[in-house]
Amino acid sequence: MASAPADPASTYDFDPADPVFVAHEGGKLGVVARTPLRDSSDLSVIYTPGVAQVCRAIAADATLSMRYTSRSNTVAVVSDGTAVLGLGNIGPEAAMPVMEGKAVLFKHFADVDAVPVCMNSGTVEELVDAIARIAPTYGGINLEDISAPRCFEIERKLQERLNIPVFHDDQHGTAVVAYAALINAAKVTGQELKKLRVVVGGAGAAGVAITDILRRSGIPDVVVCDTRGVVEPYRTDLKDHKPRLAMSTNPRGVRGTLGDALRDANVYIGVSGGTVPEEFIATMAPGPIIFALANPDPEVHPDIAHKYASVVATGRSDFPNQINNVLAFPGIFRGALDSGAPAITEWMKIAAAQAIAGLVENPTADKIVPSPFDERVAPAVAAAVAAHA
Repeated sequence: MASAPADPASTYDFDPADPVFVAHEGGKLGVVARTPLRDSSDLSVIYTPGVAQVCRAIAADATLSMRYTSRSNTVAVVSDGTAVLGLGNIGPEAAMPVMEGKAVLFKHFADVDAVPVCMNSGTVEELVDAIARIAPTYGGINLEDISAPRCFEIERKLQERLNIPVFHDDQHGTAVVAYAALINAAKVTGQELKKLRVVVGGAGAAGVAITDILRRSGIPDVVVCDTRGVVEPYRTDLKDHKPRLAMSTNPRGVRGTLGDALRDANVYIGVSGGTVPEEFIATMAPGPIIFALANPDPEVHPDIAHKYASVVATGRSDFPNQINNVLAFPGIFRGALDSGAPAITEWMKIAAAQAIAGLVENPTADKIVPSPFDERVAPAVAAAVAAHA
């Protein structure tokens, strides 16, 4: 069970005239009808008695709901508010602005209608059952800001139970874009992907997914670190998903701290927060690749990273090379919905990453991923995903 959200009685001083709050006044979403309602004739077609014909057809063949309702282009953005951005467990009401924002991105970048569904938290089984019960309304489920390790089990159980795509963006969206960026960073530095020594800082949702996509794509030497050091089989404090992680990574048997892991490493990918000491970075292989993705404060500030690294990326928009999930999730769902895929597979994720990387024809140290506003991104990702459906 997740810990309780922040005390609702606590106060937060804000200025209603602040442009950020003005933009959120009344929420960021509304409903637009796709079918005209001009007169009684239209009413009889889109509602009673005409609608009964469509209801009977779907009752006889439930798959017709994808053709004759909005399901085929609608995704639920589901959260219990237990791991929102860098804010933590703030509850479902406070999570709503983020989920509304996610829905805006879905619509803007891929013309996917997305609906925020924020619910009170509970056990894994309670959340799985609640989400599964509302699934007939949607063509896909985007899980968002659900705390680890619960998020792994919730996603897995929903994938087993439902025949529509289920995708935890905090895991896989981050992993897809990080892998895309690494493809091009390796080109910039003249290194082979399969020969890279990679250290992933963070063994939560994003860290696990990044590790999985790198290993599946042919990069065997990945070492994962949590707050206590290298995740490896000799540790006796590992629980939940970490024993599996320890058995499937770290082929050289590195032990000790993050500093031990970073010695002679080619790549650092940080998804944990905190600060990596400069002396650790200084021991990496010459001209390393550093992705410090924590927001708003990268694990390695770019000013420090650039003293050692050939390529630097962050999760922020005010530095070059922003690793932003919006490059991935709109196109991934667009491709899955258009192709009628019942699931989003690991190979779809790898294909999406390769499509994103391929849009940067001549990568440079300051340009390893396309802009989120590059209109080619979502169609390219959608096509790559659909091709693997």
